[in-house]
Amino acid sequence: MTRWLLPAGVAGGLVALTSMALAPGSDLRVTGVTPDLARGEAIYAEACAACHGANLQGEPDWRTPGPDGRLPAPPHDATGHTWHHPDRLLLDITLHCTAAVVGGGYESNMPGFAGDYSEDALKDVLAWIKTQWPEEQRIYQANATARDEQNRAN
Repeated sequence: MTRWLLPAGVAGGLVALTSMALAPGSDLRVTGVTPDLARGEAIYAEACAACHGANLQGEPDWRTPGPDGRLPAPPHDATGHTWHHPDRLLLDITLHCTAAVVGGGYESNMPGFAGDYSEDALKDVLAWIKTQWPEEQRIYQANATARDEQNRAN
């Protein structure tokens, strides 16, 4: 197998070109911000990996409520459902917590991080998570975001 080593600028440009070719809005930006992927990866390791896993694998039995009645942390990889949701919903959950976004008395162990990180920093985390998905999931999620943006515009 041949491996290619590219200068960082070239590799970054290829990532941007590849992501733009996936589907309208499927680049790594979250709500229009060009991401700092290194910062996103570092924040994920610091604030998210303890529950969602260093490899985005989530907690075991994440679809089954635990003894406290709350669902364990879901995976953020292709086996989970994160990629089913548009950027705005993912950002709102990350900023304000799942319970605040879902409402109706829903309880979750997912905290909001608005008091700990800026919105742009959390967008970087979400963008980094996107880089870990296969192309099919990235396309699906980009289309979910585009539909959401279209609905919000109407």
